[in-house]
Amino acid sequence: MSNKVLNSGAGAASRAAVVTGAGSGIGRAVALALTGAGWSVALAGRRPGPLAETAELAGENARVITVPSDVSRSEDVDALFSSARECFGRLDLLFNNAGTFGPRSVPVEELSAADWRAVVDVNVTGAFLCAQAAYRLMKDQDPQGGRIINNGSVSAHAPRPHSVAYTTTKHAMTGLTKSLSLDGRPYRIACGQIDIGNAATDMTEQMRTGILQANGALAAEPVMATADVARTVLHMAELPLEANIQFATVLATAMPYVGRG
Repeated sequence: MSNKVLNSGAGAASRAAVVTGAGSGIGRAVALALTGAGWSVALAGRRPGPLAETAELAGENARVITVPSDVSRSEDVDALFSSARECFGRLDLLFNNAGTFGPRSVPVEELSAADWRAVVDVNVTGAFLCAQAAYRLMKDQDPQGGRIINNGSVSAHAPRPHSVAYTTTKHAMTGLTKSLSLDGRPYRIACGQIDIGNAATDMTEQMRTGILQANGALAAEPVMATADVARTVLHMAELPLEANIQFATVLATAMPYVGRG
C-alpha cells in the first residue's frame, strides 16, 4: 500500500477528513463536496486508479492525498490514518463509507459462508477498524474531538429480497453508530449515520431497469443523484461539535420504501 499527495493547494485547510470508498459513487461525491468546501481529504479505496480520478476531479486547488486501502485489513487502516495525520496534522471527520453488497439474487439457503464473511469483513469489521483509528486520533489530538459519519442504508429499516448479508451488516452499522456516539461524549467525538436509498451509483444500476420486489415482481425504481446525498453529509460534517445529526435518511422520493410499495 502506498499514498501519494496529488494536489496541494495554497495552504492547508483547517479541517481534515478521511473518506473511505472514495473512488466512486457516494464516496467520490462526498469527497468532492468536502474539498469544494475547503476541507483537506484523504481518499481511501482499494483501487488506485479511481482514487486518482477523484483527486483530479477535485481540482488543482484541492488538498488531497490518495491512500489505496482495504479497510478490512488492520494494517491498511493503520497506514491510512497515519498518512492522514502526517499530511494534515489532525483529523476532524471520518466518512465511513466503504461497503459491498455481496452476491446479488442469492437466496439465504444458497449464500456461502465465504460470501457472508466477505460482506461482514468490509461492511462491519472495516467500519469498526476505521472508526477505532479515527476515535484514537480524535481523542488524543489538540483541540480534542471530531466527527464520524457512518454510511448506513434504508436496508437497516426495510430489507430487499435476497440481501441477508448486506441487510444484517447495515443493522450492525446502526449499533456501531450508537455505541460510538455514547462512548465519544467525554472526548467531543460526535457520531451520526446517514441512511441512503437509491442513490445513482454502480451498485444501484440494476434499479433503473428492474430489480426484485417483495412481491416477487421485477420493477424499475427511481434513483437520485449522489450530489444530493453529498450535500447532506457536508451539512452534518460542518455542524459544531456541540450539535449532531444522529440519524438522517435521504432517498429517492418515489422509491418503494414508505408504505407498502
